[in-house]
Amino acid sequence: MRIDIEWLGEMLERDLDPEQLAEQLTLAGLEVEPVRLSDAGGSETAKPDGVVLDFDITPNRGDCFSVLGIAREVSALDGSRMEPLTVPKVPATVKDTFPVTLVAPAACPRFSGRVIRNIKPGCHSPEWLRLRLERAGLRALHPVVDVTNYVMLELGQPLHGYDLHALSGGISVRFAGNDEPLTLLDGNQITMQSDVLVIADESGAIGLAGIMGGQGTAVSENTRDVFLESAFFSPNSIAGRPRRFGLHTDASLRFERGVDPVQQSRAIERATALLLDIAGGEPGPVAEEVSAKDLPDRKPVSLRLGRLNTILGKRLEPGEVESQLDLLHIAVTREKHGWSAAPPEFRFDLRIEEDLVEEIGRMTGYDNVPVVAERSPRHVGRATEAVLSEERIADALCSRGYSEVVTYGFVDEELADAVNPGADHVRLANPLSQEMGVMRHSLWPGLLLAAQHNRSRQQARVWLFEIGAQFACGADGVRESRVLAGLAIGAHRPEHWEGGARDVDFFDVKSDMEAILALAGRAADADFRQADHPALAGGQSARLMLGDEAVGWLGVLHPRLQGRMGWKRSAILFAMQLERAARARVSRYREYSKFPSLRRDIAAVVDDGVSADRLLRCVRQAAGDALNDVTIFDIYRGKGIDSGRKSVALGLILQDRSRTLTDTEADRIVASTTRQLERDLAATIRE
Repeated sequence: MRIDIEWLGEMLERDLDPEQLAEQLTLAGLEVEPVRLSDAGGSETAKPDGVVLDFDITPNRGDCFSVLGIAREVSALDGSRMEPLTVPKVPATVKDTFPVTLVAPAACPRFSGRVIRNIKPGCHSPEWLRLRLERAGLRALHPVVDVTNYVMLELGQPLHGYDLHALSGGISVRFAGNDEPLTLLDGNQITMQSDVLVIADESGAIGLAGIMGGQGTAVSENTRDVFLESAFFSPNSIAGRPRRFGLHTDASLRFERGVDPVQQSRAIERATALLLDIAGGEPGPVAEEVSAKDLPDRKPVSLRLGRLNTILGKRLEPGEVESQLDLLHIAVTREKHGWSAAPPEFRFDLRIEEDLVEEIGRMTGYDNVPVVAERSPRHVGRATEAVLSEERIADALCSRGYSEVVTYGFVDEELADAVNPGADHVRLANPLSQEMGVMRHSLWPGLLLAAQHNRSRQQARVWLFEIGAQFACGADGVRESRVLAGLAIGAHRPEHWEGGARDVDFFDVKSDMEAILALAGRAADADFRQADHPALAGGQSARLMLGDEAVGWLGVLHPRLQGRMGWKRSAILFAMQLERAARARVSRYREYSKFPSLRRDIAAVVDDGVSADRLLRCVRQAAGDALNDVTIFDIYRGKGIDSGRKSVALGLILQDRSRTLTDTEADRIVASTTRQLERDLAATIRE
């Protein structure tokens, strides 16, 4: 926001030094830079020694988006309380009014309006007004528009002027109907939904409330009768709507942050006086529609003296605190341990005790707040072996060649549907953009976009993982869960002089998942069962089971999504629910056996569909505690083996911890194992 320093000086009734003022306001938390008009693109009529103040105001300080708001700040910092601005009332000379109905009083609890008849057509705003608008970055267009813009800059209250003869019936402030059309002042045609607040007459919507007026009721060079609007729109009813339509107006900037809810009539009176001086006219009475119960309620905020001194790190006297709050128009009442402070109507940002502490800190001067070493009790966290930490998981994957990423928690709904068709997504009320409309139901969309970003920048080998939250709708509301997800595309290992380069495959990533489960002592419990997922290629995907619990997915990216990403190479995706997969089996000490081990080999012929995991489970179950280890050392298909079958060679390491196993005992264990293989897996034992 830019304002003319002369304008600010007029309101404060004194001359201002721009450099000194900028330093003073910056120390109080308002970032401002004085700019000479030669640097600010001023007109040829601008005074050569003129200066504008360029403010970068944070969103919480909606009260400072005006000359009046800045004047209050400057006055308070100088130690003098600025009294409320008095605007003389302009007496009505005609009785004409225009009916207004508040159909949505919670969104618009106050609406002031005034009819002004017989303004002079074809007249222009005076040079002083045009110059001040230009210095603020606005163009002079028409006396009505110029006056409303001037009052907005001066008081912080946006106004709008309608050509009275273009209005039909009466004005109603309501929400739009679904797919209701509107042509805006800039000529853009938009289609609105039922959560958009509009100004309407009998013909339909004539303006986006608090954002931009409609083309059909705009004032022109031929306008003689005007209806001025000055309303209070609640911030929640405006927030997000300008971005939805690609708009960013001076009015929406102020309404989204909150304007003074009691100065609408004052702004009408100020605009009337200016317009009558410029274009003449006959004003009617100011008519105001109010829904008192829907106006903002500034509840008192408790401020404790001890808490204030603790946060600021210095001792302040009660009288000093009361004086500083009074300068900011904050009324206080003494209580046992401090005060009950009532914020003024124009301060939407004063809601909790810390807000008041910040105000005292600003008034004291941040450079006067001492640097004090923080003292706080230390609470030692609890370490547990029952849960595998996310840090340890991340370290393990980084050591295996992955890079950790952090993607947005909200994603494009179209991509989210492509990954999880039919999922009940959690939609955002005010998304940052159309590409971020829903909360992620899976981490895969973010990983796909991150990989696509890297691949488009000539990164041939992209291995990524993320640990984060995903969201789903349930009967009890939105459910949030922690998930580990990853993606690998490109070579199995970086290029090397030894050669042997190949693309990463299903089993490479499966081993990475097993390595994570091994850290939790759960690798032996893992069972990868063939299953279909809409984001994964058919026949190349598996469900990760831990016992009877489904805890994850693994598979090759579906060709449909691969084409969408524009990749010629296949990507491997995986995901694990950390709440279940990270539950660790606590290690128990077991000493090494002092007695020798025996090895027995078995060649079992089983169907091709029998997985190695099923074979190993069956052997472990049959061999019992005497089995120290089992490994698969050969798989054979061919001569002597029926079609559709395979011979799997198993090496069993047998060892007892209390004595030496005899050959007879070892043979008995092997015989028991072969019987269970024959019974459970229809295996045939080769001699």
